[in-house]
Amino acid sequence: MLAAYFVLVAEILESLAFLANACNLVVYLTQEMHMSLSKSATNVTTFMGTAFFLGLLGGFLSDALFTTYHIYLISAVIELLGLVVLTVQARSPSLQPPACDPATTLCHEVSGGKAAMLYVGLYLVALGVGGCKGSLSSHGAEQLDENTPSGRQQRSTFFNYFVFCLSTGGLIAVTFVAWVEDNKGWEWGFIISTVSIAVSILIFLAGSATYRNKIPSGSPLSTIIKVIVAATLNNCLKRNSSNTTVEECAVENTGTEAPTNTLQFLNRAIENNTKFSTMKCTVEQVEDVKIMLKGLPIFACTIMLNCCVAQLSTFSIEQAATMNTKLGSFTVPPASLPFFPLVFILILAPIYDHVIIPFARKVTKSEMGITHLQRIGIGLVLSIVSMLVAALVEVKRKRVAIHSGLIDDATKPLPITFLWIALQYVFLGSCDLFTLAGMLEFFFTEAPTSMRSLASSLSWVSLALGYYLSSAIVSIVNWVTSIGSHKSWLSGANLNHYRLERFYWLMCVLTVLNFIHYLFWAMRYKYREKGTTTE
Repeated sequence: MLAAYFVLVAEILESLAFLANACNLVVYLTQEMHMSLSKSATNVTTFMGTAFFLGLLGGFLSDALFTTYHIYLISAVIELLGLVVLTVQARSPSLQPPACDPATTLCHEVSGGKAAMLYVGLYLVALGVGGCKGSLSSHGAEQLDENTPSGRQQRSTFFNYFVFCLSTGGLIAVTFVAWVEDNKGWEWGFIISTVSIAVSILIFLAGSATYRNKIPSGSPLSTIIKVIVAATLNNCLKRNSSNTTVEECAVENTGTEAPTNTLQFLNRAIENNTKFSTMKCTVEQVEDVKIMLKGLPIFACTIMLNCCVAQLSTFSIEQAATMNTKLGSFTVPPASLPFFPLVFILILAPIYDHVIIPFARKVTKSEMGITHLQRIGIGLVLSIVSMLVAALVEVKRKRVAIHSGLIDDATKPLPITFLWIALQYVFLGSCDLFTLAGMLEFFFTEAPTSMRSLASSLSWVSLALGYYLSSAIVSIVNWVTSIGSHKSWLSGANLNHYRLERFYWLMCVLTVLNFIHYLFWAMRYKYREKGTTTE
């Protein structure tokens, strides 16, 4: 646990460094780089998606060539370099586009070498973040003994507090750093991020003497490809050849145990085929690939949840902007709404670990109390509730707009508090705590030792795909609902003219169908590790 504590503190600082820029980046690109709002939003979405997708690269390299220790250090240094580039540009007017003409309000968008410098900085940060996300959680979990019940319980606690620490960094980013960027200048926001990732590296290095590192065992992707190709070739050969050839391709069990009966197609990869002798696989390799493939449907079912997260981080902020955002004499910026789910995670995480799980262990008489798949399932249910609440709140907001006579006037705030929007954010925070922590633990625990970092990185890929799916659903809904003479749901003179409540009802239906799909796979899944129950 001492080694894991170094990892958790490093995660707070790394999360702060990344989210301090990501949460307010669209404003920087619009105000300082003079990009249009649509182009800024597209750039931010691409930047975020790329960063999370590159977690797959970080996980792959951690398993194949380096240790999680080395990948985190290399990635953090790359992120540091990217932040230094952005800081230098933010502090040097000569590296920014010319100021807007006050007489004509004409602004020139960043271009040429200045734009190149911006994108180099951003995507160095994205590359670094991907490596950090793909290695840090696995590195922390590797420090805990999985061969004892207490070690497995500590590992579960680690993943819970990993999300807690991620949220802590995010909370500091959306409050303190966002305020600094808006009031003291963007260069100070980048400086804070740069210092944060530098201190993260130093703290991570300080724990070096306590770490134990898994030795890389070769490319997990090459193993997966080899097994699938070998099974396909042997299956085709057996189907199209004579009986003599079939006898020559008798199965030769090279492991201590026979292959399992699940995904039997892959068992053909261990056949001793003279034509493809270099493609022959061991039983262990085949079983490792089976484990990875059996986890993919679970991964696919979490994408819809992250799509809901993306929707609430866009439309919900626009809703809040039309409402009364005052708390007493203090006006809350709508962009600070992520404050609510982050605070809720910080409150719920210790309660979950120290109250809910011990109680569940007593009730279920099992080591885990709540299994990984049950935890993910709870998060999916909460995503349904968040969409349901979002639809009901939008119905209420629209009624207030109609009754107050402000349906056509978007310049005045509606006489309804923005705290109604905070309700759906509470459920959103719960979704993240249950599902993200559950996914990280599930993929790390269930994956073969040689593929753990790659498997864990699927949690971040799910987040990236959720953001991309969100954009796709919005486009499809607008296209379908505008067919004929109908007006599309997500268009209008202002948000009050949108049919946003219908969109939320649609999302609610999609999340219900997704949960049913999840149950189909979860109820058939059998855990591979001792100490957990089967679903």
